[in-house]
Amino acid sequence: MWKTLETLPADQSVSLQEVLAQIPWNADGLIPAIAQQYDTKEVLMLAWMNAEALQETLAKGRVCYWSRSRQQLWRKGESSGQIQELREARFDCDGDTLLLQVDQTGPACHTGRRDCFYNLVQGDRVVVDQPVLIDPGTLYGK
Repeated sequence: MWKTLETLPADQSVSLQEVLAQIPWNADGLIPAIAQQYDTKEVLMLAWMNAEALQETLAKGRVCYWSRSRQQLWRKGESSGQIQELREARFDCDGDTLLLQVDQTGPACHTGRRDCFYNLVQGDRVVVDQPVLIDPGTLYGK
């Protein structure tokens, strides 16, 4: 499937169901999903999806991931209110990574920061370069 897509000219398409059937899931049945703010192109986070999470996301338009730590579906924003509305989904060239362009409500990171990539490498130091926007205790009621 992925070789076929490589050779198609722009504006040609194949069935979504055919593509979904050919996703090269990892040994745990997961695929990485990168969330990007659709209008600013800011990379927000990386999470994982299983087939059920991907199908729910595509059907409902609200992003759902698979929580590896809790071993259950993780509907982004379900407990914090910081939801991700799906604007566009893209597979990479070999189908083993998803790019989800989303409209993020509030912080994307569980730390209360806008995104999860706030640890900036500068020479021999790592600098926290983003403020906490909302205290995690407030986000999660802890």
